[in-house]
Amino acid sequence: MKGLFCCNRRCVDLKTEQFNCGRCGKTCNYSSICCEGKCVSPLFDENHCGGCNNSCGKGSSCVYGMCNYA
Repeated sequence: MKGLFCCNRRCVDLKTEQFNCGRCGKTCNYSSICCEGKCVSPLFDENHCGGCNNSCGKGSSCVYGMCNYA
């Protein structure tokens, strides 16, 4: 299967797996999610606002997972 890696005898997707984010054994913090192999905060990350790859766009910010257009 494309994109899957073996970590502790389990097949996981290192780009999205919360407990193997980017590499085997790397766990994201409680309030973070794994997007493209990196732990990000969907509450405040302008490129992953509310979820992976949800960009707020120029001139806006991410506030508690929602894009804020001022």
